[in-house]
Amino acid sequence: MLKEVSRIAEAPEDLGIEVIGVPPGSPVDLDLRLESVVEGVLVTGTAVVRLQGNCARCLDEISSSEEVDIQELFCYPGKETDDPEALRIEDELIDLEPVLRDAVVLDLPFTPLCRPDCAGLCPECGANLNRNPDHSHAEPLDPRWAGLEEWTGPMNEPKNKE
Repeated sequence: MLKEVSRIAEAPEDLGIEVIGVPPGSPVDLDLRLESVVEGVLVTGTAVVRLQGNCARCLDEISSSEEVDIQELFCYPGKETDDPEALRIEDELIDLEPVLRDAVVLDLPFTPLCRPDCAGLCPECGANLNRNPDHSHAEPLDPRWAGLEEWTGPMNEPKNKE
């Protein structure tokens, strides 16, 4: 027996990692195929989720949609299996949340970027280098010479003596 199901469900809480994930309650577009096999019900298909987070380099907000593949066997109640962590059908229901969580979290980028060539932030002042690629700072003053600055003013600027 085979059944094809297309549904839109709400995303559960904590579907992601610290820097990127699926917003809770956002739509998850499921396109599934449920197939009866000897051991239970084989679920295969895809889930399309909306991702939201921050770029790991420049901290700008990023959002995109991601399609993940799902494939899991749900065993019939009372059916013996060698896998102690096998998912089971309970009260004629299949809980897809753990399968969706595994598929989405494992597919997330470890360091999400707003674009592949993101320049990040200036390590001195935190300016976004994507918005200002010509950003620079004056050469830092050697602290050993800082005491002499009182006599001349800022380095390379002679002090007016009137």
